[in-house]
Amino acid sequence: MSQNSKIRFTKMHGAGNDYIYVDSTLFNIADPSAAAIKWSDRHKGIGADGLVLIGKPDATDGNSGSADFTMRIFNADGSEARMCGNASRCIGKYVYEKGLTKKTEIRLQTLSGIKLLKLDVTDGHVRSVTVDMGEPCIANPELFAPADGLPEGTFVSMGNPHYVIFTDDVDSVTELGPALERHASFPERCNIELARRDEGKAVIRTRVWERGSGITMACGTGACATAVAAVLTGRAGRQSSIVMDGGTLDIEWREEDNHVYLTGPAEFCFDGETPPPTLPKREGDDEGRGT
Repeated sequence: MSQNSKIRFTKMHGAGNDYIYVDSTLFNIADPSAAAIKWSDRHKGIGADGLVLIGKPDATDGNSGSADFTMRIFNADGSEARMCGNASRCIGKYVYEKGLTKKTEIRLQTLSGIKLLKLDVTDGHVRSVTVDMGEPCIANPELFAPADGLPEGTFVSMGNPHYVIFTDDVDSVTELGPALERHASFPERCNIELARRDEGKAVIRTRVWERGSGITMACGTGACATAVAAVLTGRAGRQSSIVMDGGTLDIEWREEDNHVYLTGPAEFCFDGETPPPTLPKREGDDEGRGT
């Protein structure tokens, strides 16, 4: 690990969903939750939807030994997320263009399991990334237990919970999102999508309230959940384009393997350095005591 007092980071975004990326093999983030809160602040920090740590799998870990890289992701409120499609695509571009791998198919270990990234590379640059997001889950009592007062919608887990409501007023997500994120129906809180299908087109306008981050420009797992919900409710076929505030993500829910595939761009914003976050004082610390 680097002994440098400052931590090097890269700011990236996928369809406007922006995160701070740190190579954790070079820089040890002792408290990533605290770092995510401080650095994500758009007025007093770097500004982002959260923090992503890129690592190498532990060869002794039977669950991650077959992966090429690992991802840990922390929302702007410090909570740890299980999966993020946009961040996964950005990691694909990061590790390839920064020379950490020459593979164009990358196995990424997440808290939701290993995800396969397929890179579309031209002249050494990653133009887009397709992520095999795995099978959607539409029934999980640990994540969804319907309770009174919940508006009609469709629950879909893409490794993290989503609740998709089809409505003409997608902008009302700013009011519904914060209330529904913590609704009694969702024991671990929930991501909320409000969606509207354009008639006659496989295009779905979607706005998202991400648990732990609030309104974001895009959400990869949210786009997948919206596409699945559209199929389940007869609003779209198995291929659709999800138009979010920050851009368009293309989703295919393949019938042959029941997996959802997410394709979209990933972009660098800038590199920088920042001091590590100040860790909170622990109970029992004695500042006057010598070492």
